[in-house]
Amino acid sequence: MVKQHTTKHTPLHAGVPEEMAGKGEEHHRVSPLDAAWLYVESPRTPMHIGCVEIFAKPKRAGADYTLKLYQAMLASTSVAKPFSLKLGRSALGAVLPSWVEEHSPDLEYHVRRTAVPQPGGESELATLLARLQNLPLDTSRPLWECYLIDGLENHRFAIYTKMHHSLVDGVGGMHLLQSGLSTDPHERNMPAPWACARGGGAVHKDSGAQHHGVHLHGALNHALETIAIQLRSGPELLRAFLALAKAALPGNHAVLAVPYTAPLTVFNNKISTQHQFAALQLPLQRLHELARRAEVKLNDVLLAICGGALRRFLKDADALPERSLVAGIPVSVRPHGDTTMGSAITFALSSLGTDVEHPARRLRGIHQATAAAKAHLQSMDRAALVDYTLLLMSPYILELLAGLGGRGHPVFNLVISNVPGPAQPLYYNGARLEAIYPLSILTHGQALNITVVSYDGQLNIGFTACKAAVPQLQRLADYTREALDELERHFPVADGALRPAAA
Repeated sequence: MVKQHTTKHTPLHAGVPEEMAGKGEEHHRVSPLDAAWLYVESPRTPMHIGCVEIFAKPKRAGADYTLKLYQAMLASTSVAKPFSLKLGRSALGAVLPSWVEEHSPDLEYHVRRTAVPQPGGESELATLLARLQNLPLDTSRPLWECYLIDGLENHRFAIYTKMHHSLVDGVGGMHLLQSGLSTDPHERNMPAPWACARGGGAVHKDSGAQHHGVHLHGALNHALETIAIQLRSGPELLRAFLALAKAALPGNHAVLAVPYTAPLTVFNNKISTQHQFAALQLPLQRLHELARRAEVKLNDVLLAICGGALRRFLKDADALPERSLVAGIPVSVRPHGDTTMGSAITFALSSLGTDVEHPARRLRGIHQATAAAKAHLQSMDRAALVDYTLLLMSPYILELLAGLGGRGHPVFNLVISNVPGPAQPLYYNGARLEAIYPLSILTHGQALNITVVSYDGQLNIGFTACKAAVPQLQRLADYTREALDELERHFPVADGALRPAAA
């Protein structure tokens, strides 16, 4: 059974006088983009991302294998950033949230052991993960939890970790994951992930700004820095938003997707507290081969099979809109080799071709839409992209803060994220990592999230959804697999030539 703990969710605005904050604590300002995840959080919409790693136990592992592994994890009392960070308390915490280090967090709280009921298959694991993902983190503690899950069939176990999105994004999460694993199947006595946490240790600096103490002087400096950055990136931002405005003009058949113009769907209402999870694993080589035949990108194929599955799913429910659904695609803006913590993403928007019946035509349309979105983002430098993201998402963030999320037109219908993962097999104390499945955020107006992680030749797709909005989520996963089969039939190898079937 899961250990029972009282979860404390303290509103961000519940600051305390600065003189009451811990003396000697070093405060690190939270960047505006990371702070947004804190502002919009509520008990019904927790803002953490999750990841489940499924391992095969070593051949000679005994019945007490996971118990000993759990005890060894608790013995790794050294805790590195970002696992050591919690929200600081200050009078300006509502405006300028900050991080402080908790040098000795209660590991028996953060690290828990549980098991799935028999027979320990995918369905039982998915039910447990959905429940754990829906539980909010205690904001008075470092913002992460880890569960060691036993009882999986075929001599397997799982490690499920969740961490607040203000501390880590998908790419940063992959760095943390890899830091706790080894390519050597014979390595033993490995420290727990929070003890090694290579990368992610530095606080992410927003747009190059220096970190000031959380006080009035720091607030003034922060404001001046923000104004200076916006002045420098102003012309690029103006051109970017003018391009969106032009694409939105009536009669303009531009392929560039425009925010807040997506059709309303069942995915864009208020969400309930009951979430669900489904997983799908596809051979990565199949998608690469299909992309080669169709002369498109791998991500285009991913979007096309998701679009095909969503079209069929909505059509079954008699809820398919006439206009295509629009996906928000997180794009990392990290410089190469950057492993700092925090969010470093923007969003590209793309049609999913759900208004197109023919799979090959849908793929071609998506390829054009993603090319236009990529060119749009590449017209801005990194500093401008940070401001672009804040401006793009601000109306939606304000809706959520005002309690109006799920009532207006969404910025996009759903998020589809593709995070590159490790290409080689990895191990944890001799246990082979078989699969990695991501779980992600749901908010009012965003009742479905599809996140993908590649690992060791497989594409691992995690579907997170509100059960009221997306009943029978496993059916959507099954339709995604069948959409890949269908798309492959339209791009066969014919007469020794690589060419698509006639549309």
